[in-house]
Amino acid sequence: MPTLDWIGKDKVINHHLDVPYRVLERQYSYDESGRHEADNGSENMIIHGDNLAALKSLLPQYEGQVKCIYIDPPYNTGNEGWVYNDNVNDPRIVKWLGEVVGKEGEDLSRHDKWLCMMYPRLKLLQKLLSDDGAIFISIDDTEYANLKTICDEIFGSNCFVSNISWQRTYSTRNDSKGIVNEVEHILVYSNQPNWNPDKLPRTAEMDSKYKNPDNDSVPWTSSDAFAPGAATHQGMVYAIQHPFTGKMIYPSNSACWRYQQDTMLEIMNGWTKYELKDLGDAKERAHVCGIAENEVRTGVMGIVLAEPLEVAAANAKKVLERGQWPRFYFTKNGKGGVRRKTYLDNVGGRLPTNFWPYSETGHTDEAKKEMLAIFNGKATFDTPKPTRLLEFIMRIAGSETAFVLDSFAGSGTTAHAVLRMNKADKEHTGNRKFILIEMMDYADSITAERVKRVINGYGEGNGTVKGTGGSFSFYELGEPLLIGDNLNEAVGEDKIREYVYFTETKCRISAPKQDEPYFLGQYIDTAYYFYYERESITTLNRGFLHSVKTKAGGYVMYADLCTLSASELEKYHITFKKIPRDITKL
Repeated sequence: MPTLDWIGKDKVINHHLDVPYRVLERQYSYDESGRHEADNGSENMIIHGDNLAALKSLLPQYEGQVKCIYIDPPYNTGNEGWVYNDNVNDPRIVKWLGEVVGKEGEDLSRHDKWLCMMYPRLKLLQKLLSDDGAIFISIDDTEYANLKTICDEIFGSNCFVSNISWQRTYSTRNDSKGIVNEVEHILVYSNQPNWNPDKLPRTAEMDSKYKNPDNDSVPWTSSDAFAPGAATHQGMVYAIQHPFTGKMIYPSNSACWRYQQDTMLEIMNGWTKYELKDLGDAKERAHVCGIAENEVRTGVMGIVLAEPLEVAAANAKKVLERGQWPRFYFTKNGKGGVRRKTYLDNVGGRLPTNFWPYSETGHTDEAKKEMLAIFNGKATFDTPKPTRLLEFIMRIAGSETAFVLDSFAGSGTTAHAVLRMNKADKEHTGNRKFILIEMMDYADSITAERVKRVINGYGEGNGTVKGTGGSFSFYELGEPLLIGDNLNEAVGEDKIREYVYFTETKCRISAPKQDEPYFLGQYIDTAYYFYYERESITTLNRGFLHSVKTKAGGYVMYADLCTLSASELEKYHITFKKIPRDITKL
């Protein structure tokens, strides 16, 4: 598989492993009652800080848990005028490049810088994506080719799903020159090959093709009676006698009947009485299969009329005039060929295509008007995405309980879409959760503020939009959990315990047991203990073993010291791990 090389790549391809794990510090929570200093228990998160560090901080809770990721990273156009500096020369990115890439970074082109910025972030996003999840990445022509190549490398080319063309504008500017860019790209990758999107609701135009000319219980449309695969399904290649004309009907060349013979016999009995009969028609069946006569399957009988043609035709005419014809019917008032009824309730929704028109997914002008309405006519963000675009993505890639992550949150469209979809669910079962990360200082004043107004409602007069309800908590990036090889005790015991259990099991920690304060949890048949006290040295000894109440096949126990002998550790199936030496670095 072709790979892309650029200046600084060797410094960043594994940089996600070196990013220090930092705790997330909740600043406040918000719901319909307003702002709360106390935690309201919301699973929705808005995080202010460098998304590289923030993504690392999400791993203990969300690795492999996020079903839908959408990101709208900088397009690297060189435009300096946007609120989100779009040529990746933001001082924080430049500082990060200097620290990671070093002096070599001074010679990077803006494309090198962009790739250095994106690569480790995509690596962490891939870790957070669930096995049945997909990531959607908005981009334009500037970095499309580079993005496609590094995504092939990170996610795997066999996990490439589609390059979607989103119709971003509904009108072409009169002063446009050259070939007008009417669409942007949305690159889609899954975490596992052969990912399939959910189907979309059917349109009225699609349903209008389904009629009910025979008074059936469900509308239907006419479909081909045959399916491909005659040579490999010879038992489904045979004659059916026409009930009106008496003619023997065979599938078309290389085709077979769509159902097994016993099913077809039952269906045809709905017209008149049929029976199976050996017709000695190996030559005709071989012709349909495209093989020699001596190679055709033997013993395959035809479905023929059990009564004289006059009687069968009279019976079939009654069914034709009465209505509710069998699944396979005859065209031209009974004198034509055979067709199959496909019922509306069996076809399901429609499959998404790789062209998303603005009529279904919104456009940039719509997105700007949304922001103006939310912020009382003030232009707070120049390049938002429309809420309908994010809703469209979540319809095909999410579920009513999915975690949705946006690590370039910008104006907060993703959260807006989640809240609006949760409210719109007819059965009120929507419980999607959003996680937003925004590096810029407007994370609270624009990103979170928009979400607050969506929750409570916004606008005036005829333009009033009712609130969606919902909640979130706002976080800042806190202290690193490890400083060098030592624990940073300032982060708090709960965060340390959560981190240690995740590094051992890749699972979330449960609520602590009242009678076992050092117990982390049990995974498969192993119990985990973290014997840690901030103000004293802990020792794994016989006294501590007497406090252990959980029965398990094996134990992993962390402590500062251990005075148990090797034979005792083996006897009780204990693996001792020293604090902080043996704490794994993510």
